[in-house]
Amino acid sequence: MKKSKFSPVQVAGILKEFENGKDVETISREHGVSRATFYKWRQRYGGMEASELKKVKALEEENAKLKRMYADLALELDMAKHVIEKKL
Repeated sequence: MKKSKFSPVQVAGILKEFENGKDVETISREHGVSRATFYKWRQRYGGMEASELKKVKALEEENAKLKRMYADLALELDMAKHVIEKKL
């Protein structure tokens, strides 16, 4: 997964600017964020504080790590089953 160049605190700040009345075009121009990225952040993290956003990011990273671990173990198990079948 690609690492964001914006920290959770920055994302929360950008979303807070929108809530305070700035329009999307101005925010996009000032921070160098596409409108699509802004709306994705707003959909995913809207209404969250920076501390909550950090927790969500950490959980997403942990979830991705666990999925990779599961995929590796499933592959190893499948290979072991294949080797055992050949021996019998």
